[in-house]
Amino acid sequence: MDLKELIKLAKGLDSKDKQELILSLQSGTNGAAPIRVIDEIHEQKHKDGLVCPHCHSHTVVRFGKYTITTRAGEVKRQRYRCKSCLQTFNDLTNTSLQRTRRPHLWVRFIELMIEGFSLRKCAELMYEDVTFVTLFYWRHKILAALKQVPTDAFHGIVEMDETYFLYSEKGRRNITERKPRKRGGKVKHRGISNDQICVLVARDRQKMTFSGVLGRGHIRTSKLDEAIGSHLSNSNVLCTDSWRAFSSYANQKGLAHYRFKSDGKQRVKGVYHIQNVNSYHSRLKRWMDRFNGVATKYLEHYLAWFRYLDSKEYENTTSNKKNMLVSSCLFSVKDTNARLRRIDLLLS
Repeated sequence: MDLKELIKLAKGLDSKDKQELILSLQSGTNGAAPIRVIDEIHEQKHKDGLVCPHCHSHTVVRFGKYTITTRAGEVKRQRYRCKSCLQTFNDLTNTSLQRTRRPHLWVRFIELMIEGFSLRKCAELMYEDVTFVTLFYWRHKILAALKQVPTDAFHGIVEMDETYFLYSEKGRRNITERKPRKRGGKVKHRGISNDQICVLVARDRQKMTFSGVLGRGHIRTSKLDEAIGSHLSNSNVLCTDSWRAFSSYANQKGLAHYRFKSDGKQRVKGVYHIQNVNSYHSRLKRWMDRFNGVATKYLEHYLAWFRYLDSKEYENTTSNKKNMLVSSCLFSVKDTNARLRRIDLLLS
């Protein structure tokens, strides 16, 4: 069969099958990629020498290999032993891939995550039968690690503004305080109230971005310092809206501060404005709409996910897929499925 015949057959596919064909061609062979990823995880984790994930000691030695059986076949992995705490571990201990039975499917799942498919759609497009419930836990194990990626110090002009998301207990059964919402729902009271979750976004002109949950209701000066104080210095110039919490914080820290009122009469003062951070808010809101409401206890995970996608400019490339998985394995993740069901944020 020549290329013209293949193209003719591809044109006869429906939109779903065409998308699956495109993703299959992009991913290439699904047998070679996982091995390369695991090798890179080993190289990145131990580039400064072997370190015990339990006690962080460097007195580590190789301790033989062991074989695990997955649906892709038998896989041999290196085991290590720490001379200090006497515990054994491998390259995937305390990572999102620990105890996974299908490591060969994770690159495919990362690919579908970057494309933005729902969990049910991802389950349909996987190479093997995987339930969307399993993919839910895979997603949050990856995001629990990406959430730990540190934000570097800001340089020069820093734009800072808050946005709000509706407080959500999505997934919880037997809600007694109110009627359950559908597809995200709408705020009950006008203005800012405890029904809304405050999310702070700060961004410099080099696109270094911080985003985090500050709590329920209005933004507070004490929460600002706790969230972002370590990232700012006296060399930064702060650009915010006219909310008094920002002014109080800038005065306390001795930061140069430019304020822009919400009436929109003056949007720019020379090189100073908050249009970059407002644009980030807009992209974040549009991206979050696809989930029809996000449980507040997982909101930090989704903020980390969007930061990663925004920094990579939404490119679903082989390099980005591999980097996302490798990056998620460089931070300690001890969350089990049971803990992910119980996880909650102490929001006040």
